[in-house]
Amino acid sequence: MIVSIRHKGLRLYYEKGDSSKLQRSHLPKIRLILTALDAIDSEADIKALGKNIHLLKGEYSGFWALSVTGNYRIIFRFEAPDILDVDFLDYH
Repeated sequence: MIVSIRHKGLRLYYEKGDSSKLQRSHLPKIRLILTALDAIDSEADIKALGKNIHLLKGEYSGFWALSVTGNYRIIFRFEAPDILDVDFLDYH
C-alpha cells in the first residue's frame, strides 16, 4: 500500500485524480505503476512487476525504480507492507 508520495504531481493524481501537473503522455504508464504499487505486500510482488524493476545504488540506495519513459522513473522504498517516498524523476 502506498503510504507517502514525495512528488506533488503524483500525489495530486493519486489522491484526487488531478493530472494537471503531469505530462499527458506519461499518464497511462503512471496509472499502471501506481495501481501495481498500491497492491504490493512483499518483495516478491515487487520482483513480479517485470524485468525493468531494479534496486538503485549511490544517492538513491534502498530505492526501487520503474521506468515510465526515456529517463523518467518512478522510484520508491519498500518497508513491508508499505510503499514509501514515491517520487517521479529523471535521475540519469
